[in-house]
Amino acid sequence: MSTTTGTPAAPVTLPRTYPRRASLAVLCAGALMTILDGTVVTVAMPAVQRDLDFSGPGLAWVVNAYLIPFGGLLLLFGRLGDLLGRKRMFTAGLAVFTAASVACGLAPSQGALIAARAMQGAGGAMSSAVVLGMLVALYPEPREQARAIAVFSAVGSVGATLGTFLGGALTQTLSWHWIFLINLPIGVAAWLAALRVLARDFGAGPVGGADWPGAALVTGALMLTVYVIVGAGDRGPAATAALAALALALLVAFAVRQARADRPLLRLRILRSRTLSGANGVQVLMVATMYGFQFLGALYLQRVLGFGALHTGLAFLPAPLAIGVLMLGLSARLTGRFGGYRVLLAGLVLITVGMVLLSRAPADGSYAADVLPPMLLMAAGFAAAMPPLTGLAMSGARPQDAGVASGLFNSTQVVGGSLGLAVLSTLAASRTGGLLHRGAELVPATAEGYRLAFRVAAVVAATALALAAVTLRPREE
Repeated sequence: MSTTTGTPAAPVTLPRTYPRRASLAVLCAGALMTILDGTVVTVAMPAVQRDLDFSGPGLAWVVNAYLIPFGGLLLLFGRLGDLLGRKRMFTAGLAVFTAASVACGLAPSQGALIAARAMQGAGGAMSSAVVLGMLVALYPEPREQARAIAVFSAVGSVGATLGTFLGGALTQTLSWHWIFLINLPIGVAAWLAALRVLARDFGAGPVGGADWPGAALVTGALMLTVYVIVGAGDRGPAATAALAALALALLVAFAVRQARADRPLLRLRILRSRTLSGANGVQVLMVATMYGFQFLGALYLQRVLGFGALHTGLAFLPAPLAIGVLMLGLSARLTGRFGGYRVLLAGLVLITVGMVLLSRAPADGSYAADVLPPMLLMAAGFAAAMPPLTGLAMSGARPQDAGVASGLFNSTQVVGGSLGLAVLSTLAASRTGGLLHRGAELVPATAEGYRLAFRVAAVVAATALALAAVTLRPREE
């Protein structure tokens, strides 16, 4: 906390008697809601389209309206958490996200749903931006921190895949409205628990400087970047290039501002950390691969193998189960024994091999032979890679920058996921359309489109492996 002279106090240390496991559970519950919401909508999209009469391009905004503010505001809210207190930012985010979820579930029109989704994205950014910084402060000892990160990563990874199952189950048994309304009891419980069990922390205070011009530049740049990625398929190349150039110009202006500002939003020195920058770069590529698999894999099951919504959700269920078991049971132990670097590389190898196998899935394939084995390989790889990658990213930041480092890591996750979905789905659609134009049948052409996307995703995963091998190698090796 700042004194009257403006000197920042040392980071608050939690007393040993504080219920850290309860705090970890609350942080995981808050993160689970926002992560679930990123995938639970996927299977429900056809029902939303029928009920609210969305067009094809308009339906994409049910997802885009959430992703753009979520990805664009993470860095800003991470820094505000450092200044105003991370508990305050986390609980405010839970409240906004829960209220927006109710508005989504009750939305009577397209505009109301899209506006509520944007509000959800802002609330999700508020709570997600500070979670990793709170977790690192909660568990400062390296071995305990590795275990806590493994638990947190397991919850996040399971939630991302479990959302596909829950979306199908809720949509088919109740209605699409319940994929949002289910957040009300969870959100209220998490908010009340957070107020009670999370230790109060003290930021530098508003006088520490929020750098509002820098905040406006980076928020605009990140929002525009996500918008360019997720909407590329609906615009011509010239418009996409112009918007991408504008996003780049905003990022350059932000970097110039940070180099000159007395109290910058993002201290550029943290980007000089090879570990922090490398971990964020690896995450962009790894998450692009995994999000592409999750989205296109679900479409392959439905459009090629003929699965229904609930059946598709059940088919994905082994992945979160495997991720949860492996992360909770083995990840921290393997990292402690072999080191995060080696475990990360092994995980990326498994993801690459799994994607190569999936790229061979034929039009007359089967779930047991062509989808389940590579899915389990990728789940095991992600379970091995994500906890050490998270630890490496946060280890490159000083305590006073933990919030902004957390926001940065979450931002690259959103950018990677958006980029993977946009590029891989566009490749698949383009390949399928070209084959149909030449007279191919629908199902074989669709399967070939997905195979092309999966081959490209395998190359992206291999690139992540190479980048990790070069940038994240411990200096003593």
